[in-house]
Amino acid sequence: MHSEINNKPIIKFSGNAHLFFEELITTLFQQGYFYFLESAIQYVVDMESYIKKYISVLPAHAAPRYFDRYKKEMKYITYQPNRRTTWYVFFKRKENRFIVYHITNNHIEGQYIR
Repeated sequence: MHSEINNKPIIKFSGNAHLFFEELITTLFQQGYFYFLESAIQYVVDMESYIKKYISVLPAHAAPRYFDRYKKEMKYITYQPNRRTTWYVFFKRKENRFIVYHITNNHIEGQYIR
């Protein structure tokens, strides 16, 4: 049983990632993407839950050099909550420990992914 606990991934979010989530809630609500603040909050909660659930099992891609400005040699996974938006979650991994450093989407920095 002790070894099962040690195999569970540890996922942390940098200060910048936490700030991103807070600002995203405000942006989604103020720009009218969601008419209720609770809906904007739920959108971010769902994204964070997805990251925590899948970051250790989804195939990770090497981040393009453009993203070295946030942290060098990161990997990324994608999250697509709808047909129009794909989120890119950038992180570093050491064994079973993950730190998310940057999150962006296809509308903001997606042109640097291709």
